[in-house]
Amino acid sequence: MDNADLAEIVSAVRTFVRNEVVPREEEIDATDAVPESLVAACKDMGLYGFTIPEQYGGLGLSVTQEIELVFELGWTTPALRSLFGTNNGIAGHVLLEGATDEQKKEWLPRLASGEVTASFALTEADAGSDPSSLTTSARRDGNRWVINGAKRYITNAPVADVFMVFARTDPDAPGNRGITAFLVPADTPGVSVGPADRKMGQFGAHTADVSFDDVVLPRDAAVGGEDGVNNGFRIAAQCLAHGRVHIAAFCVGMAGRLVAESVEFSQTRRSGGAPIARFQLIQGLVADSVTDHYAGRALVREVAAAYDAGTDKITGPSAAKYFCSEMVNRVADRAVQIHGGAGYMRGVAVERFYRDARLFRIYEGTSQIQQVIIARQTLGPSARG
Repeated sequence: MDNADLAEIVSAVRTFVRNEVVPREEEIDATDAVPESLVAACKDMGLYGFTIPEQYGGLGLSVTQEIELVFELGWTTPALRSLFGTNNGIAGHVLLEGATDEQKKEWLPRLASGEVTASFALTEADAGSDPSSLTTSARRDGNRWVINGAKRYITNAPVADVFMVFARTDPDAPGNRGITAFLVPADTPGVSVGPADRKMGQFGAHTADVSFDDVVLPRDAAVGGEDGVNNGFRIAAQCLAHGRVHIAAFCVGMAGRLVAESVEFSQTRRSGGAPIARFQLIQGLVADSVTDHYAGRALVREVAAAYDAGTDKITGPSAAKYFCSEMVNRVADRAVQIHGGAGYMRGVAVERFYRDARLFRIYEGTSQIQQVIIARQTLGPSARG
């Protein structure tokens, strides 16, 4: 996509987010649901498939282009991005990274249009950032696969039409080996989705447990066919690396909104007959947040360029996700502090963003997992026991 077309898309999304979604943020938070009119608008704008190649009906954005769009999405509630985040991110990229041509043709156009919502089912009760202890199993039964196990905190599970399920296909393989990704339609007998989780924040974005009880699948349900068997961890790692750049960009967008809220409040809230913006300690808080925002945005742009160039698809994404998820929490905390008592009240944007931001330090690899990845990639074999 050329720069003019990208600028037009980014501008349209900016207008949509600020004029249509922002006025309904409190409604989304209160009802724990995104209005259907906004869902339909997202489909019409192509937001369910902006990373999916044009040949499959998507916009085909590169990562460098994607982050500019995601900066705009970060300006509002994360529930909006969550509608289509899995299609463009970790679930859709399972197909992009590992699927056969037939699997791509069958599923990607429906993901891009929003007809189908996909979920990425990796996390378990005892297997989160490190999938080496994954226990969900898939065994061969003639020309079929039989899956048993349970997944936890699966984004979009209550509305998913298909799950990208990671299961152990070689119980004797050590660690991350012997894992395979499977395409599992949500209406397959034996698949059950639990009630939506009650979370601290990000209302309107739903997660739930998913159980697989003797789920029978055809032989070609393995992502990538026979070549994909026991290759699931490689696929998951590649999907998560892309997802980390995406999440980092979203955190930057959210930080931009928090800076704007802090600046507006500082300029309009009066104390002693003058705006609190005159106080140097308030100025210090604002300055720190502006600097954090600049740093995060520059980092994400550099990492995205390296990702597209193929020169760094491991360290950079982890560094961006680590820094930006920590950064947006600092910015959110300062925003609440600047607002004082008002920042602790429901109905005030910074209070909601404070709750929403906390999750970014946890999912798609905790900050501590990012530290381990960054250190091991930098230090090499000497860092591995």
